Amino acid sequence: MLGLWEKKDVAAGAFSKGMKQKLAIARALIHEPEVLFLDEPTVNLDPESSKTVRDFLLELKKEKKTIFLNTHNLDEAQRICDRIGILNTKLMAVGTPEELERSVTGRKTVIQLEQVDEAVLNALKRLSIGKMVRDHNRITIDVVNPEKENPVIVRAIVEAGGNVQSVSVFGSTLEDAYLKLVKETK
Repeated sequence: MLGLWEKKDVAAGAFSKGMKQKLAIARALIHEPEVLFLDEPTVNLDPESSKTVRDFLLELKKEKKTIFLNTHNLDEAQRICDRIGILNTKLMAVGTPEELERSVTGRKTVIQLEQVDEAVLNALKRLSIGKMVRDHNRITIDVVNPEKENPVIVRAIVEAGGNVQSVSVFGSTLEDAYLKLVKETK
């Protein structure tokens, strides 16, 4: 499962760092533990091997194994973990990746319109929305909860005669949440 079978006749001492890392994970799983503690399981692995390990962990997750993953790789944590604890000498926050991302302000909705006219702008100004910036036929609006706010915004645009071409949400990442929490303690 970890791509080690073809190396079964090679002494482990001859393995690369990445192969040794995968061997350590295999050894930790040989007795089928209910709880697994992993410290930086993809460190020293090339991108292909990292993906193999991540996919393997996701399979374990499907089997309802409890996995404690210690990593500095926030993208990896976001892909694998249901709940994340942010540590900086002490536990700073715990939540789902989505909850931690939402804890940081700065999400933006970008709406591309066929044309922005005064009727659309006036309709948006009547809403209780965050800062709004117009760039030709694109409007960017600061939002707190895009799932609730965007339908209201789009409805107002359409009712004012606007033709919405696309709606995109950009916002805070897990990295933003981490950095915010770390800065608050300094």
